[in-house]
Amino acid sequence: MEKEVFEKELAMCRKLHDEKKGCNWGKCATCGVIPALYKLHKGVLLETEDEIRKVKEEVFGEPI
Repeated sequence: MEKEVFEKELAMCRKLHDEKKGCNWGKCATCGVIPALYKLHKGVLLETEDEIRKVKEEVFGEPI
């Protein structure tokens, strides 16, 4: 996945998180979109709940 698309998708996640803490995929705390985006763009497989939580906190700028 190209960086531009990755950044656009993360921006959409941030916006929906700020507005309503979720989207049609589910609530941000349990959503798998961000781990999937990281796998597609960076080739990084986030395997543990702790790894996923840390990345989501980086993306959203607050604890999840």
